[in-house]
Amino acid sequence: MRLIHQDTSTGLLKLRLETPSDLWRIARLIRPGETVGASTTRRDPEAPLDTPAAQKARRRIWLVVRAEQVEFHGFSRHVRVTGPIVEGPFDVGRHHTLDLAEGDEVAVTKGSLSGGERALLEEGLAGRGEPTVLIASVDWGASSLVRLRGRAIETVADLERGVSGKLYQGRPGEKDRGSYLDELVGLLAEEGPKVESIVIAGPGFLKETLSKALAEKAPALAAKVKVLPTNESGRPGVDELLRSGRATEALRGAVAAEEAELVEHLVVALGGGRRAAVGRAEVAEAAGSGAVETLLVSEALLADEGVVRTLEAARSDRARILVVRDDGPGGKRLSGLGGIGAILRYDWHPEAGRGAGGPAKGSPGPPRAAPRSGA
Repeated sequence: MRLIHQDTSTGLLKLRLETPSDLWRIARLIRPGETVGASTTRRDPEAPLDTPAAQKARRRIWLVVRAEQVEFHGFSRHVRVTGPIVEGPFDVGRHHTLDLAEGDEVAVTKGSLSGGERALLEEGLAGRGEPTVLIASVDWGASSLVRLRGRAIETVADLERGVSGKLYQGRPGEKDRGSYLDELVGLLAEEGPKVESIVIAGPGFLKETLSKALAEKAPALAAKVKVLPTNESGRPGVDELLRSGRATEALRGAVAAEEAELVEHLVVALGGGRRAAVGRAEVAEAAGSGAVETLLVSEALLADEGVVRTLEAARSDRARILVVRDDGPGGKRLSGLGGIGAILRYDWHPEAGRGAGGPAKGSPGPPRAAPRSGA
């Protein structure tokens, strides 16, 4: 995402959307009632009256609409913003849909930016050139290949094959295994040149076999490959890898991996009882105490007034805020903890004890932690 122009007096932000993650971010930044401008096409009303509607020429113009509905279409990589036209060469007052894609420029006028919206904007502005990573989570019989870029997780292929085991080496089962391996190698060789790094993971020895076979077929890709162990294969193996933190170096720049890892960190810290807070009331109290180091919030709560106040309090104390996608594995786990959680700077205990926001009710610890300087 690139900031082209900002007018603090009017709240105008003009941005260029450069990655799939930017589309996700802009869909969360635009609120109903805000004005959104973009280049679009619309039928020319000045065409002769007897011209059939389907034949009227479409003109490319800049239109500004007042957003009523915002839809993010991750599969097709588009954001649709629908509302009445408030500024344009014609048809003011009529409804129109702006269709935003990678490479487009968009102007959004916001009265103010909340803490969560600032976090999204800053994340996008810092994320130019987000690396694309290919993950292959493999085992005999079930494998998944996904492409990560920033927050975007795109499925490349899911393979399930009834592959015979070692008992059948040299017999038809061996042919099945060879065909399965060739299919995986072909997919990696095709996708590999488009990405910055390749992670091959899985529970057995197929990952090493696949890495060697890929190096033989496409030697230029060998330097991109990192092989890592997981307990599962397929999509469960991908989710395990993202939250484990083992692939931090290879996945650097992929916010999808970072959010899964931080939610896992939150869950582990919560088990200790004193360096984590979950639920609205508890996180608000921790933020008010200056205890929050990293605040994780579900995208579904960004418009909640109480949560917005908590985000502002945490941000004013220089806490990091990360908005977590609802549809990712981290988002689903965070939702189970009330949709908001915080990793703390030091040992801390809520005055009222753990409430409905988290499972660690009555966790031991002093009522207040030592000063921040002792953290």
